[in-house]
Amino acid sequence: MTIILDGKKLANEIIEDLKNLTVKLEKKPKLAVILAGNDVASEIYVRNKQNKAKYIGFDSVVIPLDNDISEENMLEQIHILNEDENINAILVQLPLPEHINKQRVLEAIDPLKDVDGFTSYNFGRLALGYKSLVVPCTPKGIIRLLQKYNIQIEGKNVLVIGRSNIVGKPIAILLQSQNATVTIAHSKTNNLKELARNSDIIISAIGKYHFIKKDFIKKNAIVIDVGINRTKNSLAGDVDFEEVAPLCSYITPVPGGIGPMTIAMLMENTYELYKYQVNQLK
Repeated sequence: MTIILDGKKLANEIIEDLKNLTVKLEKKPKLAVILAGNDVASEIYVRNKQNKAKYIGFDSVVIPLDNDISEENMLEQIHILNEDENINAILVQLPLPEHINKQRVLEAIDPLKDVDGFTSYNFGRLALGYKSLVVPCTPKGIIRLLQKYNIQIEGKNVLVIGRSNIVGKPIAILLQSQNATVTIAHSKTNNLKELARNSDIIISAIGKYHFIKKDFIKKNAIVIDVGINRTKNSLAGDVDFEEVAPLCSYITPVPGGIGPMTIAMLMENTYELYKYQVNQLK
């Protein structure tokens, strides 16, 4: 029997817990989101984040920037937010316009306000096994969802498909820290299906519509679909759900799986950065 990993339900539980904590605060956590350009998907994501922050009781502000903004002007905007004591968390919505150096921009964020955990300080601490201020939202959400369903990670063979700094690399680090044996596959991997068929857990984060078919899956595998691909009428993942699900012991749907968990972890990271900053002032 296949069990659907309900990320939406767990995310709602986390959001309600944060709402109950926030109502007791005299001063509310404040999240700032930089939105550069006119990418429609980014605008939708930012709106969803704003709505969730408002529901919890956080203050939030979106800083819209023109598509042709210079890199220096964007860096200056980040500097202003870094210096603003009322801002607890800063998020730069990706992707950025092509002429902007993404890593330079992300690196400009104060690590104490780096809600995505993408600065070299926070990512480096994660990689070295030190306690990080925050963990990147999507990998953190994956681990929380596995834990919610009491899925054992230790000793498992895990295949991570995709090596981005946003998902692939940090989730590999988190899984290794829990004693999984992790393989990272990518566009140059030759024996991908063979690796997949020998994996207990598959995490796909490549953004290719229905790339993972049933011939990738061994019986009772656990499949985590991070991909979000927009079709004409709906959202779909990297995994051909209807074809793959019958072979799995656990699988995430798209939508309703990792997407809601990512936003919930963003809100949790905002709260945690706020609490850390408040404690630093005591």
